[in-house]
Amino acid sequence: MTAWLIKRLIRNHEQVSDPTVRAAYGTVASSIGIVVNLLLAGAKFLIGIISRSLAITADAANNLSDAAGSIVTLITVRIASKPVDEKHPFGHGRMEYLGSLAVGVLILVMGVTLLKDGVISILNPAPVNASLAALAVLAVSMLGKLWLYLFYRKMGSSIHNGTLLAASKDSLGDVLATGAVLVSVLLSMLMGWHLDGWMGVLVALIVLKAGWEVCSETLDSLLGGKPDPEKIQQIRELLLKREGILGLHDLVLHDYGPGRCVASVHAEVSADGNILDIHEMIDDAEREIGHKLHMPICIHMDPIVTTDESTNRLRQQMTDFLIGIDPALSLHDFRVVPGQEHTNVIFDCVLPAGFRDPDMLLRTLTAYAHSLDERYQLVVQFDTDYT
Repeated sequence: MTAWLIKRLIRNHEQVSDPTVRAAYGTVASSIGIVVNLLLAGAKFLIGIISRSLAITADAANNLSDAAGSIVTLITVRIASKPVDEKHPFGHGRMEYLGSLAVGVLILVMGVTLLKDGVISILNPAPVNASLAALAVLAVSMLGKLWLYLFYRKMGSSIHNGTLLAASKDSLGDVLATGAVLVSVLLSMLMGWHLDGWMGVLVALIVLKAGWEVCSETLDSLLGGKPDPEKIQQIRELLLKREGILGLHDLVLHDYGPGRCVASVHAEVSADGNILDIHEMIDDAEREIGHKLHMPICIHMDPIVTTDESTNRLRQQMTDFLIGIDPALSLHDFRVVPGQEHTNVIFDCVLPAGFRDPDMLLRTLTAYAHSLDERYQLVVQFDTDYT
């Protein structure tokens, strides 16, 4: 059924960055989540009251919070799909991140409440009137939440929607939580053990873990976490397949919400090429990426000398030395400017995010350059690799 829904929603996978398509996905997934969770919550509340089981009632409350989370998701995806306006020239895509955060907070609040009730039940245990009906409802609930987990994961992965992926993790946690409650009810029926409060605490801990993961991942996106490596690779492949582009650097993705990125990159081209031809190629590349990835991109041309053998040899020597220090290091914009007293060797060195000692690296590079020729004077600009 999941595959059928997705095929009905979208025929071309490239459209997943389209805000209209994303809104359709989110609306369908959220609506189904609301219905399923409300049905499960109602059934469990009824069984929990009849059996006087805190664990079952807590599980019902957890499903009710999931329904509230689905409502939040439904609202946020609709807002995120709104077109740009005067106050929001980059659209409203970050509402999806806020929706994910709101779902995470709801999960945490529910987890804290369940934990408190579980501790109270442990301190004041009460007998549970377990029944086959309770077992049946819990078993059906596990199957329903397992289906929701697979459904949310498929839908969320298809459009890279953090809110739906957060809901999928929560649903998987619910499967485990309901399984724990099922075990406690079964043991109460067979052995007379009073594990209701302990299982309520276990449910709460599972819920809290899911809520913490959702909030931490969403905060990473809001604070400017590492961009999607798949999207970075797509941009690289589309640009480097063009014969006139010799290399790329300073690739940056500016994230305004899932499916709403603006990119910028420097493309190395031959200094001997025709500037009009190169400009036309760059324009074509920008249009292609904009069409295929639904992403505006600004490509800066960096002309490099490719015909001077001594410059090429020195560039390769410095590159190999950098890689020997750390494979994550690289250089670009390399040029050599001879003078009467010394020869300036000018380049940008790209550092991985979090590189701790660029000053030491500069001293190491300078020593190596002097070992090649004492006249070499390094002029190095350090950049950060944002990908």
